[in-house]
Amino acid sequence: MPEKTPDAPGAPDTALFLRSDDVMAEAVRHARLPLCITDPNLPDNPIIYANAAFCELTGYAMEEVTGRNCRFLQGRDTTAESVAAVRKLLAGQSVDTVEIVNYRKDGSAFLNALQIGPVLDPEGRVRYFFGSQLDVSAKRAAERQAQALADRELRHRLGNIVNVMSVIIRMSAQEETSGSELGRILTGRLEALGKAHIDSIVQPARSTPELRALALQLLSVYAPMGRRQVLLSGTEYALPEHLISPLTLVLHELATNAVKHGAFSCAGGKVQLSWSADGQALQLRWEESGGPAVSVPRRRHGSAIIRKLVSASGGALDFDWQATGLVVTASFTL
Repeated sequence: MPEKTPDAPGAPDTALFLRSDDVMAEAVRHARLPLCITDPNLPDNPIIYANAAFCELTGYAMEEVTGRNCRFLQGRDTTAESVAAVRKLLAGQSVDTVEIVNYRKDGSAFLNALQIGPVLDPEGRVRYFFGSQLDVSAKRAAERQAQALADRELRHRLGNIVNVMSVIIRMSAQEETSGSELGRILTGRLEALGKAHIDSIVQPARSTPELRALALQLLSVYAPMGRRQVLLSGTEYALPEHLISPLTLVLHELATNAVKHGAFSCAGGKVQLSWSADGQALQLRWEESGGPAVSVPRRRHGSAIIRKLVSASGGALDFDWQATGLVVTASFTL
């Protein structure tokens, strides 16, 4: 159907609208959000009023838009689906938002978050439709860029996890001759590693895990008496992504050893984990107490693996089997 022009028969009387609906007209006129009012009781549901913000967004003067259906803002990249969604809202006389590509007077496109809704008279009949426009082009572009960065970061993390798992499997297979023991050790190591990374991936509000939370979560699982056997000391510290794997495996191996031979093998044993960071390195100290008498182990398969992983990340690990309990110090380069 041809668009109406301001001079065509049956064109809207903007002045009448402004006089008869003073309060609404003032609200529309001064709103910073682009707004227009259409009259579905006139042929082709033309615009009868548009505020200054609408004119600024589209580049059209009010006299250029009144009397015309809003479809004049559509163009080459306007999708049939978005047009159908607009028509459905009008037909259903409901309030909702449709994202639709519209065009300014100068021909430039923008993604319009168009909200449409009816204005009813006292008898419940539709008197007008309002349309509010919001240019969300920059917002959607930023969202797409952020998603691309997140996808790239996820691929990077998954690649790191696979590399570390390969090292664990290779070294464990070299050091263990029993198939059942190898399976048990691999299961524990890979589960600890996977949980640490999964927790950091599925919580977007926290890009990297906090050291205290990670340590408490991991060690509490191993301690037979729960958190009462775990003493943590250190400031809040968000772990860099490259330290999640080595630190998780260090804590897993130390906790496993504590369950077998150290502080976690009895109810009265305790593990104290403390840390500090100076901008150059993260320093950790693991100290066991209250457990059985300590002797230097003959086999050090677990310690060999975590030494190699810590060394690969630019750090160092030291074991001190004191009579009162194992003491381990670690340094991770930042």
